[in-house]
Amino acid sequence: MIMTKFATFAAVLGLTATSALAGGYVAPVVEVEPVVVEEQPASSNAGLVVPALLLLGVIAAVASDDDDDDTTTTE
Repeated sequence: MIMTKFATFAAVLGLTATSALAGGYVAPVVEVEPVVVEEQPASSNAGLVVPALLLLGVIAAVASDDDDDDTTTTE
């Protein structure tokens, strides 16, 4: 009789313990909202950069234009 009470108590204790731990630990899910970054227009106008560089190239070419025709002669 004592053995059946002990077996019944062990079975009840075993069934209640497994149902209490059946789910296990589940980490909470934290949803993060995406950050929206507004893009600002560039500070320099790209349409003016290329013509300005071409103008500088023309000015440099004109400034370095050197004629090798030296008309001064010492006779």
